[in-house]
Amino acid sequence: MDPFLAAGVSLAPLEGGWSGETFLAEAGGERTVVRIFADPRHHPAAAEIGGAVLRLVRGLVPVPQVKEVRRASAESGMPALLITEFVPGVRGDLLLPTLDDDGLEVIGAEAGRVAATLAGMPTLRPGVWADGDLRIEPRELGGLAVWVEQHLAELPTWPAEDVDRMLAVAESAQELLDTVDRSCVVHSDLNPKNLLLDPDTLTVAAVVDWEFSHSGHPFTDLGNLLRFDRLPAWVDGVVGAWCEARGVDRDDAVAL
Repeated sequence: MDPFLAAGVSLAPLEGGWSGETFLAEAGGERTVVRIFADPRHHPAAAEIGGAVLRLVRGLVPVPQVKEVRRASAESGMPALLITEFVPGVRGDLLLPTLDDDGLEVIGAEAGRVAATLAGMPTLRPGVWADGDLRIEPRELGGLAVWVEQHLAELPTWPAEDVDRMLAVAESAQELLDTVDRSCVVHSDLNPKNLLLDPDTLTVAAVVDWEFSHSGHPFTDLGNLLRFDRLPAWVDGVVGAWCEARGVDRDDAVAL
């Protein structure tokens, strides 16, 4: 029997849960969010790491409260679980298209402050979280140009001159990134779809989906906020708030 049904818990896929592993649970009138780590691609301690990251940043940025972390059980076949409170709100990717420029700038500033707060949470070195104690395991990626070269096989029809131009851009970008020699807590997928927003107050109710969190570059989350969403009012809000909080020149921030 399904252990959730046996416990009187109803489960339904959570709207916007891109992984297919996130569910809305209800029992005794209380709603929670259950993330199931069944896919073998997950780190063995993924649930513990996810819970630890949420506890680390809670109180500094808005995130759901951790209710329970369960390790996988080989005996029962139950995968690891991360159970958090359900936070009401509207996903940013759904709310942003309904807002005027003033609203976009307000929400952009809210998101920018979240990214700035994370950029100010220092770590000792870049790398990935190794366990529930958030030990950092260094990972040598070799830089942007190396990453591009490793993926050239996926671009078999690209002319050589286009490849050369892309490599030149990657090398130039890496030179800029290397001017920042510290690391911090990074969400790594910070964008409107992972922001739950209050449509009445235009504030961030919760930042969700921390699966790709790691210790990394202070400008990563700022870049993700601007990666696909480039409406001028949104950009002004994000960049203005981030630069004000971090004390960074706007042109320098945009370049990075």
